Amino acid sequence: MNTDEEIHNQNNLTSSEEEESKFMDKDGNLMNPAPVGKLRMCCEELSEESKDLYLCTAVPELNHLITPLELYRDWIAPNRPVIFKGAFRSWPAIKKWDSEYLRNKLGEKSVTVAVTPNGYADAPNEGYFVMPEERSMKFKDFLDIMEDPSQTKGVFYIQKQNSNLTDEFQEIMEDTAEEISWFSEALGKEPDAVNFWMGDKRAVTSMHKDHYENIYCVVKGFKDFILLPPTDTPWIPYKKFPAGRYKEIEPGQFIIEEDKETGLVPWVVIDPLQPDLHTYPQYKKANPIICRVHAGDALYLPSLWYHHVQQSHGCIAVNYWYDMEFDIKYTYYKFLQNLTWKEL
Repeated sequence: MNTDEEIHNQNNLTSSEEEESKFMDKDGNLMNPAPVGKLRMCCEELSEESKDLYLCTAVPELNHLITPLELYRDWIAPNRPVIFKGAFRSWPAIKKWDSEYLRNKLGEKSVTVAVTPNGYADAPNEGYFVMPEERSMKFKDFLDIMEDPSQTKGVFYIQKQNSNLTDEFQEIMEDTAEEISWFSEALGKEPDAVNFWMGDKRAVTSMHKDHYENIYCVVKGFKDFILLPPTDTPWIPYKKFPAGRYKEIEPGQFIIEEDKETGLVPWVVIDPLQPDLHTYPQYKKANPIICRVHAGDALYLPSLWYHHVQQSHGCIAVNYWYDMEFDIKYTYYKFLQNLTWKEL
């Protein structure tokens, strides 16, 4: 493996590039400092060509359903997001899932709820990658908090994944669908997980990516997404954080307990809502795309796309995760990642 000095000599860096090549965060453990020299030029060209050849400045919206063949050919194979307007307005859930109905169906049932002091679960904070405190509580008590968040401290969010809709919310499964048939047909497989999401407007999903083809269906309210394509990988700063978990020790007072069993977690360090471009100047080269998904609509979120999510208060959504194909696209993504990341 070449040393940093050898790479510097090979690439014949300018003085400004030398300064960026020396960049490290304050803890000295950024996983992917800004690329420099010829590598930087190639990464910039990749981003520009991606914008010119297949990306859009806005997520396209379709007002009609398409065939599985069209879905695969036009969106899944080229790894492009798209919103299907009104695709799920026929779901009974769209009309049924109000507070009264959900209380009657699920009120006495215990469900898993994520609790944080700030709305950021699974996100960097105070030098840790912090996971939420998970509580088991009756669903009617969760609904009480959604109706009046001021009655309790903390931010509450039903976000447990691993197919929690089929695990904890079987009573309302009939109001949605076990799978999206035209999506399953396009991919030739059934979903790995079907997840139920409901929560506080302060709950934020920090920037990350998934190894899934994701069809994200909003039932109530809306979701706001910030999306970044995989070709922006060189510009999205990562760090390795020790894992931690929030714990409420008194009402409204949370501490972070280190989770040594989980160990170090690589995670996106920048907040796209308020990007620190002084510390992470490479993010200026990223190409964020913003979209809002309304009730009855669905977003196809392709595998390996980075995404950050906010929501309206009490928003309800159901998403379907289909395992991605680890094909040539994944190979190219790993190649790009390996070029621009370093081992600690």
